[in-house]
Amino acid sequence: MRKLFAVPTENGKLCEHFGHCEKFAVIEIEDDKIIREEYLTPPEHIPGLYPKFLSDMGVSTVIAGGMGQKARDIFAMNNIEVFTGIDAIEPVRLVGSYLKKELISTDSSCGHDHDHDHGHNCTH
Repeated sequence: MRKLFAVPTENGKLCEHFGHCEKFAVIEIEDDKIIREEYLTPPEHIPGLYPKFLSDMGVSTVIAGGMGQKARDIFAMNNIEVFTGIDAIEPVRLVGSYLKKELISTDSSCGHDHDHDHGHNCTH
């Protein structure tokens, strides 16, 4: 079975804030083995755009640190599984943990809207 994962990254590791990543690691698995990993530059950060961008690519699972409620809602509407509150490590290791059923999601979200500048701190 083929499946696509997306992990927001900064400096090659999971970015703690979904909406402010440098790139998305897109990792493809088939029969529980990683067969491809690529890094894509996301479009401009506009609330709600990243979930659509990833959904249009066929991503079925997102692994993130903190994430706003609007993004969570859009992923849920598109039947995309979301793991949040995850440690900032390499995306391939995170997908490996998922495959071993060791990845644990917590309710780590940003407690505000994202219609403002990037100089804020999230509560995660």
